[in-house]
Amino acid sequence: MPHSTTQLWDNDLIRKHDLSGPRYTSYPTAPQFKPGFSDAEWLEAARTSNSAGTPLSLYFHIPFCDTVCYYCACNKIITANKSLAEPYVQALKKELTLQSVHVDKNRTVDQLHWGGGTPTYLSNDQMKSLMDETARLFTLKDDDSGEYSIEIHPQSVTPERLELLRSIGFNRLSMGVQDFDASVQKAVNRFNSYEEVNALIDSARALGFRSVSLDLIYGLPLQTAESFKNTLESVVQLRPDRISVFNYAHMPDLFKTQKQIDARQLPEPQEKLIILQNSIERLLEAGYVYVGMDHFALPNDELAIAQKNKVLHRNFQGYATHGNCDLFSFGVSSIAAFGSHFIQNHKTINEYYAALDQNTLPINKGLALTPDDKLRQKVISELICHFELEFSVIEEEFNINFRDYFKEELTSLATLAEDGLLQLSPKSITVNDRGRLLIRRICMAFDTYVNKTASNKASTPKYSRII
Repeated sequence: MPHSTTQLWDNDLIRKHDLSGPRYTSYPTAPQFKPGFSDAEWLEAARTSNSAGTPLSLYFHIPFCDTVCYYCACNKIITANKSLAEPYVQALKKELTLQSVHVDKNRTVDQLHWGGGTPTYLSNDQMKSLMDETARLFTLKDDDSGEYSIEIHPQSVTPERLELLRSIGFNRLSMGVQDFDASVQKAVNRFNSYEEVNALIDSARALGFRSVSLDLIYGLPLQTAESFKNTLESVVQLRPDRISVFNYAHMPDLFKTQKQIDARQLPEPQEKLIILQNSIERLLEAGYVYVGMDHFALPNDELAIAQKNKVLHRNFQGYATHGNCDLFSFGVSSIAAFGSHFIQNHKTINEYYAALDQNTLPINKGLALTPDDKLRQKVISELICHFELEFSVIEEEFNINFRDYFKEELTSLATLAEDGLLQLSPKSITVNDRGRLLIRRICMAFDTYVNKTASNKASTPKYSRII
């Protein structure tokens, strides 16, 4: 585990390997999902999932926001008309009903997450009603031992609302802070003060929330190394259990709201690197564990403990602690992962509503994983979560000879080994400290889809840069 960026940082290597590539919240990644996935295929996946009998993870996508954050790349609906939330809550309940009848009630929900958008756009009554319906149709844990989390916008939540969230079962919070600098906040139309966040964290701890996570973004307009240093000092004082420091990817052709950002105000690439380096250095100094990529956690947080115990997992919400769960998802654009399938709902709310009006699942795309997909998924997961891979583990699980199966991949990794990003032995791959920053680049060596499309730029999905 690195204790200093001197073990991580090499500007020349970062520039050389800072390519565009997937974040590997799944493998295969979302661009590989195919239209035409049927209800019959969903039912077969659910039967397979029930046969495995693993615990459940439930994800709910709440797309509504009162105001637009210019940097946002999420699927969202910007409206101040709160009456639009009620039909959406009713649609979620209908989808819950349609799915739950095919899920074994003996399977407990170990993990639950509401994401957005802004989940707290819903009223207190709507949130309570949705959670009550979830508890009626699925087996939620009643002893507070599950990991039940919700994303909140600090400016839109009071300590009193936190009490409501805690009372309906949430025990973890994720707050999108992004930056405390007033000029940066104005440039991206996202406002939350240190005082507001501090009050919420104090209240969350008093109410017994087990973990509070703060999300920051580097690379926003008007950010400088000095200004972000001030934000980071404030965050360190708040002492959240987890911190994410995400790279802002300016892709206005893909995300229309980003066109409202003045690209001339974005920090230069070298300034971004300094911001990231300073951030890692400060968080390590403050006692946080560098989990990987853009995630940090206190040593006693379950995320750091899961990595230490080699049971860390990665899913569509990022690093997670419940890798043994099958993920069922609800809401517009949400993605599920169960029964060796990935399944994504319709991305527009009208299509989502139309399917439910016909009493059919609102499925837009899906993918049945091949044996090769599952093998590569395991390899990439081990590397991105634990930064090491014992070939024997893969060989025993998948009945292959690793060095023969991945002969080309290991040859391509030799260049990365020469650059000091990793160590190759006849029996294993070990990612060096400086390779942790570029772990996406290392994982790309095993991504058959990325490598197939690399020669055809017209068919290559647009990904953000690694750093």
